[in-house]
Amino acid sequence: MAPGRGEPIVTPVDGLALRFAAESDTGTLLGLIRDLAEYERLTHIVVADEAALHRALFGERRMTEALIAEYRGAPAGFALFFQNFSTFLGRPGLYLEDIFVRPALRGKGIGRTLFTFVARLAHERGCGRMEWSVLDWNLPAVRFYRGLGAQALDDWTTFRLTGDTLRQVAERFGQA
Repeated sequence: MAPGRGEPIVTPVDGLALRFAAESDTGTLLGLIRDLAEYERLTHIVVADEAALHRALFGERRMTEALIAEYRGAPAGFALFFQNFSTFLGRPGLYLEDIFVRPALRGKGIGRTLFTFVARLAHERGCGRMEWSVLDWNLPAVRFYRGLGAQALDDWTTFRLTGDTLRQVAERFGQA
């Protein structure tokens, strides 16, 4: 069974501790998210701030969870995930929105430990599947996931509505 909130999670990696994010981690988590955006060359689309992140993680309607990885006492990475649902399976699923390890700390087993712990949570929670997306150009990540036995869903295309387009489509509700 997974440890409770605030309890350290024992890992096999020397110097590595995992824990569920606490309210006091909001700023650290936002910094790691910005580091991820820089790595993915997407800093121009980051609009998240501490208040929004805090509401999503700890507000009245919690929408997501996060794990913080600390290597030798310093923030090294994170995983952010949420529950979804499969109508075909009739069971919940777990969607891994982001997983990130600071580049200088890669190759130490931090990412693998974060990923496998999230998979453990999905299994323990009775999820029928765990899903995530990876950028096509991120070949180290693709190799990592394939090495764990993950399968790419090449026959599916991800679509997205954001910003003004999302608003415009929402305004069409009720129109013939």
